[in-house]
Amino acid sequence: MINPAKTFKTERLRLRKAKLADADAIFRQYAQDPEVTKYVSWRAHRNLEETREYVQMCLLAWDVGKAFHWVIEGAEDKQVMGMIIARVNAEKWELGYVLARAYWRQGYMTEALKAVIAWALKQKEIHRVWAVCDVDNLASARVMEKIGMQREGILKCWSVHPNISAEPRDSFCYAITK
Repeated sequence: MINPAKTFKTERLRLRKAKLADADAIFRQYAQDPEVTKYVSWRAHRNLEETREYVQMCLLAWDVGKAFHWVIEGAEDKQVMGMIIARVNAEKWELGYVLARAYWRQGYMTEALKAVIAWALKQKEIHRVWAVCDVDNLASARVMEKIGMQREGILKCWSVHPNISAEPRDSFCYAITK
């Protein structure tokens, strides 16, 4: 089992393992925001308790090596800005990410993802890092292109975005490999 770095530092950011105390900031910053949660695979949180349960699930997933969740925070102000998840499947890591609306279009997610991908691809066990985004989520597609991921195609009826529809929607698939 890979033991990923619990912390990554970039020029403007610090990524660190999520902790239960983050629930309040996660809820306030983005988990209940309908615009931020439009294209995620989970329903927008209705209350803080839902966010606490989510963070507890994140911690359990980390402990068993199934997925790793890093909170993204400002290097200076320590404000919670978003989160990155890496879902582990042998030599393949699938990334997911979310960023509070106040931090959109400032290059933060590009910076954060570059750090995680650089670390992952240095590990001898990891050969592929990939992610998907809804075909209408052009901002997310652009982030993946900026970090050097290649669009591999469209996955038909791939992802359910419950804040849009109960029906699976088409997704772009992006990847970067060794």
